[in-house]
Amino acid sequence: MTATTLFYIIIGILLIEFAVDALLDFLNARKFDDPVPPELENLFDPEEYRKSQSYKKVNFRFGLLSSGSSFLLILVFLIFGGFGWVDGITASISKDPVVQALLFFGILMVGSDLVSTPLTYYHTFVIEEKFGFNKSTPALFFADKLKGWILMLLLGGSILALVLWFYQWAGAFFWIYAWGLIAVFTVFMNLFYSRLIVPLFNKQEPLEAGSLKVRIEAYARKVGFGLKNIFVIDGSKRSTKANAYFSGFGREKRVALYDTLIEDLEEEEIVAVLAHEVGHYKKNHIIINLVTSITLTGLTLFVLSLFINNPQVALAIGVSKPSIHAALLSFALLYSPISELTGLVMNYVSRRFEFQADRYARETFDGESLVRSLKKLSKKSLSNLTPHRAYVFVHYSHPPLAERIRALRGKNKIK
Repeated sequence: MTATTLFYIIIGILLIEFAVDALLDFLNARKFDDPVPPELENLFDPEEYRKSQSYKKVNFRFGLLSSGSSFLLILVFLIFGGFGWVDGITASISKDPVVQALLFFGILMVGSDLVSTPLTYYHTFVIEEKFGFNKSTPALFFADKLKGWILMLLLGGSILALVLWFYQWAGAFFWIYAWGLIAVFTVFMNLFYSRLIVPLFNKQEPLEAGSLKVRIEAYARKVGFGLKNIFVIDGSKRSTKANAYFSGFGREKRVALYDTLIEDLEEEEIVAVLAHEVGHYKKNHIIINLVTSITLTGLTLFVLSLFINNPQVALAIGVSKPSIHAALLSFALLYSPISELTGLVMNYVSRRFEFQADRYARETFDGESLVRSLKKLSKKSLSNLTPHRAYVFVHYSHPPLAERIRALRGKNKIK
């Protein structure tokens, strides 16, 4: 297959993906004014619901602008030789393939982020501010950007350099060593992300002694869940939206509660949220997701190894001569339909896992407390109560709120 044919395939893939995403967005937007499901009829008063509808419509229009800008940018780069231009810059700086690759992806990453930053800034300080969510400051916003760049350059650059070194050293079998490296890194980050990365952006403090801690510890003992690490994160310095998550496994497992969650929910509701997170652990969802992620990474690297030495793949993005970094980018674009398909499967499995974790919370603690917490969190975040089924199927990692409530109350079977 020639580079020209591959070029047009890449253009076709981008066009189809953009068209499908736009169609799903339009279908979802048409459902905004649908009647609210019976389970959620009293969630908003009329004024709050008008605010919720307005928030959804504003984000819909902003999403079209954001995705359209990204689509046009990569299309322009492909058609008018943007990737070839960046490749020429890297070639003029160094002749070393690894250095060239690091410079190539570094320039693309920083350039892309600089282009998208005005839109992100507008979303944070105009849209989120208008609807009462934003608590960030411009100084904090740009500090987060800088820290993100540094982490990406240090971690992403190091992994990329090692993968390229494996390619030079092991040839066609480089993917095995690269897979091992990424697998170790993935496990390490699952274990220590909260300990090493989160503190760079947020303060984490142990949950103080009191009735909430007593309730949480009592529940943990009841279900045989060894829990020593319960932390409160200062999420309120960026947003009023609440969250909680579970990370790690073994001795490194910990629960993180956002301070906004503690502020918005009653103690029983917080314990119900915790019971849901414990359900993920008890049902081995964390390990299953980890193993699945590592397996998919191995599959992707193996397929990459079959194409990376084909010069036509590298030339497809408009560079003047084949290179490892051009082949990597071209492969990523060509592989995106497979990534989309695996993403659909992962989202489907994730929604099933959410139902299972809900059932665990209902059976070991209290289903109605979890229902109340889900309603409050949905109301506080002005979430979409009437999403389109197709949009849910493609994009949602969690079931819609009404479905979760029906399942918790036994009206739908939890699988």
